[in-house]
Amino acid sequence: MFDRMKILMVSHYFASHSGGIEIVAQQLFDALAGRNQEIVWMASDATLPPKTVQQSRTYSLPVFNFAEEKTGLPFPIPTVGALRNIIREVGNAEVIILHDCLYLSNVLAFLAAKWRRVPTVIIQHIGLIPYTNYVVNAAMRFANATVTRPMLSRAAQVVFISETTRKYFSELRFKSDPEVIFNGVDTNMFRRAESSETKASLRREYGLPENRFAILFVGRFVEKKGLSAMRRMVALRPDWTWAFAGWGRLSPTGWNAENVRVFTGLRGSSMAALYRSCDVLVLPSGGEGFPLTIQEALASGLPVVCGDETLTADPAMKEFVRGAPVFPRDSERTAREFLLAIDGLIASDAESSDKSEQRRAFSVSRYSWQSAAERYMEIVSRLLPQAANCPATAVSREL
Repeated sequence: MFDRMKILMVSHYFASHSGGIEIVAQQLFDALAGRNQEIVWMASDATLPPKTVQQSRTYSLPVFNFAEEKTGLPFPIPTVGALRNIIREVGNAEVIILHDCLYLSNVLAFLAAKWRRVPTVIIQHIGLIPYTNYVVNAAMRFANATVTRPMLSRAAQVVFISETTRKYFSELRFKSDPEVIFNGVDTNMFRRAESSETKASLRREYGLPENRFAILFVGRFVEKKGLSAMRRMVALRPDWTWAFAGWGRLSPTGWNAENVRVFTGLRGSSMAALYRSCDVLVLPSGGEGFPLTIQEALASGLPVVCGDETLTADPAMKEFVRGAPVFPRDSERTAREFLLAIDGLIASDAESSDKSEQRRAFSVSRYSWQSAAERYMEIVSRLLPQAANCPATAVSREL
């Protein structure tokens, strides 16, 4: 049993923004609030905050969100007035949880926590995103060297959400040994079809052809997710139906392809049903930590083809997920490699009738929000003595 703690969690957006990091933050927020913790979730006001329960509350930071609106880059910029709010909330907290380092609100919260001597937990989701633009790539490397690495080395505790991300930062010296905690998945929502459901009825619900193989992509429609390679796959296999669930500036609606269906705004049970209506999840992205979509697909019994690097996120899933090479500057080559992997996966599944159940069982046993939340609770409670013994706790919390 854990004592009640004052926890401040900071992310760039709330879960209504529908990104992977934000959805993870929502799950952790709900889990800690459900364990009677006094948790505040601070994120930008670009999208709506969630409902609060028990001792939890949210705080929407005023930001400029033109970077995402103009370029698709999710990089909200806090206003000058937001800085005072960040410092105040940090001062009210006993422990800080940050989701990644490169967002300005997170950097400001980290600096305020250092000033206040409040211990910080950094949950690092990603390493380096391989953009095709050389300037953007150089900027990302510079930012990781000057911001991410110093923050990780100075945090009280670092948690990586995948082995891929841990390996990328393996040469750093940390204050304490970093931990790897896989994200969980709602295995009640993301599941195999029940006896009352059929793939045909599910496909009718989503307007998908019943007699064609259906490939699913779930994620933001942005460069790093491999949309250019997906476009080539669509062109190379017109006999398949390609379902895209997400949103972004590179929406497949502009491809004018008859074999493409695009779904925006799906969440929760409606998203879970789309998984059950399709045959394979494909994700040709680079620079991923561990996409939730893979875990959701496995919980739904769906076969998955992802990038070779993404496959290293959890070595144990190699038995259930097929990898293919991603070439960031060669979408044609990436597309052909992924199509070969999909064909091989289809042939492999045809030889075994229980592969779907095996994937489901693996996901249920491996990815649990309950066990993840318990480990985060143990980390936070372990850091409380540091907060209680530091001189800054005697300083007035009001500015």
